[in-house]
Amino acid sequence: MPSKEELAIALAEAARMREQGEDPKFIAKALLNAHYQVEQLNHVLAAVELYFNSGMAVTEHQRLKKAVEATKRAIERSAGLEHESFGLR
Repeated sequence: MPSKEELAIALAEAARMREQGEDPKFIAKALLNAHYQVEQLNHVLAAVELYFNSGMAVTEHQRLKKAVEATKRAIERSAGLEHESFGLR
């Protein structure tokens, strides 16, 4: 996973490539789109975490909580940020 600085540089270069028509294999377009989608997913995850406390039924709450935790673990794995669970997950 790139650092914040590396991502900013890559996004700026992708935007430059798109603006100047230098994206023959659509790599810059794909990066910009994927970044947008990840940003949106981060907003959704934040909203879902807030929603946990809003009085959902127990079954739906647990299902949603497990999905969010799985997504967080996947993001952490891809970033090399796995945490020891000590059998508590």
